[in-house]
Amino acid sequence: MATPSLTFPRSVFAKLSPHPYLLRTLTTSPDDTTTTTPTRTNGRAPSEPRPLKIHTSSLSHAHGSALVRAGDTTVICGVRAEILPVTSIPQYRPVTDYDALAEDEEEKERRDRAELKDYDLLVPNIELATGCAPQFLPGVPPSTLAQTVSTRVYSLLHGSGVVGVEGLRVWDTSRVGATAEGVDEEEEEKPRLVAYWTLYIDLLFVSYDGNPFDAAWTAVVAALRDTKLPEVRWDPDREAAVCGSRTERAKALGVRGLPVACSAVVFLEKERGEPGEGRHWLLLDPDRLEEGLCGEAITVVVDCEGGETRVRAMEKVGGVVVGRELVRGFVGVAEKRWKEVKAAMNMDGQAHGALGAFVEEAGSSR
Repeated sequence: MATPSLTFPRSVFAKLSPHPYLLRTLTTSPDDTTTTTPTRTNGRAPSEPRPLKIHTSSLSHAHGSALVRAGDTTVICGVRAEILPVTSIPQYRPVTDYDALAEDEEEKERRDRAELKDYDLLVPNIELATGCAPQFLPGVPPSTLAQTVSTRVYSLLHGSGVVGVEGLRVWDTSRVGATAEGVDEEEEEKPRLVAYWTLYIDLLFVSYDGNPFDAAWTAVVAALRDTKLPEVRWDPDREAAVCGSRTERAKALGVRGLPVACSAVVFLEKERGEPGEGRHWLLLDPDRLEEGLCGEAITVVVDCEGGETRVRAMEKVGGVVVGRELVRGFVGVAEKRWKEVKAAMNMDGQAHGALGAFVEEAGSSR
């Protein structure tokens, strides 16, 4: 008679005792119990992120779009631009190009950011689709997670300065240089700000397996870099903005730098007890299981364009493990992640270039 087994399959063990299961994989390799190499339940090392894939121009009817996949977390972002006349803005403060240029750079930057925020020119919205994870059900209000990620994206959009307001202004230049009879040349007509482009940035999570903020922010930056605004002119007779075709003579938005978000969670050896007791592991790019077991998280946003590392934002939630020294070391991890994200975006550009060359060659061979 066969002796009954007292062991569980890995999938059952993970559901019944997730903390001991993750601790077991971190303290011993699942393939070799004689070693102590830390390995997570998904087979990654603690400092190893999930493979990242980026594809832009995924949506036909958006001014810019991107699809980002990190492991089993997949999010698609679409940017839609709409004209907002200044007459529709409550408490609008007139702006002219010549007095803005007269300001020093620091004051100009402050005014530009205030302009973006006060007039709501950047409007992010995040939806966790039904079926992307077990906890998201149909017919319910937006989840707390969706609202939290949306708020963080909104704050970083304005705090990082990734979008400049100058690219969103619409000027009336129809009477520039005109001088009325008997009026000094210095009093000639100047450009008049008549409208703004408002960017509606919608994100949809098709699949969710942890670390939503990093994936969402990467999709936002990739979509903004892909955004092209059509040529627009102001018709003084109709007092309205007239746009050209969405594809003809479209102008790139002009994104500033490449801010990249890098997040990690702290896994404690003791499931219950005082924080800081026993060993701990910093798990980069956590999945859904790891996020549910960790109460402390850190996110650093860096921009290494131009060879200089600039920390755009830093957030820490819960716990006492992450201190100054760990944060300083984590900035180096974020720099490495920045290079990986940039390489993924460059690969997407190369793929589009190869596709364009193939289409052109196929057309010429007909």
